[in-house]
Amino acid sequence: MSVVSLVKVSQEDEQGIFESVRRAVELAGGLEDIVKPGDLVLIKPNLVAVPSGRLTGAITRWEVCKAVADLVKERGGRPVIAESSAAGVDTEKVIEAGEYAQLRDRGYEVVDLKRTAPATLDIPEGHKVFAEMGSWELVAKADVVISCPVMKTHDQTEITVSMKNLKGLISDPTKKAFHKEGVLEGVVDLLTYLKPRLTVVDATVCQEGLGPIFGTPVHMGLILASKDLVAADAVCGRIMGYAPDDVMITVRAHARGLGEKNLDKIEVRGDATIAQVERRFKRACETVLEGVPPFELLMDEGACTGCRNTVISAIMDLKSQNLEGSLEGKVIVAGPLDEKLLPPGANEKNTILVGVCTRHLEGRGDYVKGCPPNNIFIVRAVVGEEQKVERRYATEDGADR
Repeated sequence: MSVVSLVKVSQEDEQGIFESVRRAVELAGGLEDIVKPGDLVLIKPNLVAVPSGRLTGAITRWEVCKAVADLVKERGGRPVIAESSAAGVDTEKVIEAGEYAQLRDRGYEVVDLKRTAPATLDIPEGHKVFAEMGSWELVAKADVVISCPVMKTHDQTEITVSMKNLKGLISDPTKKAFHKEGVLEGVVDLLTYLKPRLTVVDATVCQEGLGPIFGTPVHMGLILASKDLVAADAVCGRIMGYAPDDVMITVRAHARGLGEKNLDKIEVRGDATIAQVERRFKRACETVLEGVPPFELLMDEGACTGCRNTVISAIMDLKSQNLEGSLEGKVIVAGPLDEKLLPPGANEKNTILVGVCTRHLEGRGDYVKGCPPNNIFIVRAVVGEEQKVERRYATEDGADR
């Protein structure tokens, strides 16, 4: 049976978080069978982009990663905190905003992967999307990978926790390819290579709504840990109000034998049960759209939450750049809609087809490939290629994590 520890943090300072992380890791089975003396241990926080504040639930707080690094040092390992932020984002700026830079002054290795030597990861047989992925030598050489995510909702994958966090270990071009070819199976393909040994989840300050950056902070005061990342994400999802089958990355990783998603086969150890800490998080798709002109949104009942959320996020991107007027008269389609339900006159100028489930309608609208596609591609389809558009947190075109 998979084990997930759940620890309440009594004091959210450096020492208090260290003690909570130590206890969570010990309850999850400890590091004895994970870290050997001399091992290069890559600790992966979620530093997706520069947040509005360090403790807004958008990024992993440094105290959690430092605590994991200290535990690795106790085992004789060499901990390296490493990240590549979202495509187009300067990781060093996020390191600075998250106060990780001060760890360097204290002797900890904090690495911006984008500034290191590249490498190619050869994905094992059985991959669904990618046979190889762009990455870095540090990732390829790591003896152990530990995921240290923050617990939050996501506008394309419902939640981002232990598994989705590891997408930051691939290069920007590969990140972009994920959103065109299939981010869900792409992440699972990556997991088959990395074989992460542990996750330590920062659930002190989380985020709900339009994550991964623009959601609302939620204080939970928890640390979770597990050697089974699928089980950890199933438990985190349930705490946020999602059934395991609501989160497709969890479902697909379980289907490939990478971990346990069924809660009745997961032992939760620690200070509380799931029911005692559960709080329904607001979904990205529940973001209220105000101040937009009339347009038609055709969401087939078969449309997954990834495309539903991405459409909402794209509209928020339009609003943030005062481009929402481009929506007027447009038709946006998501899911395997029957062609008979398209309005008369639907064409590539007035209709946007979102995601691979609309491929059968190609020719009746502007087809935006992806599963789900990145918001930026939907925005461009709405405003037209001649209009300059920007991502809300990237310095160049990219795919967020």
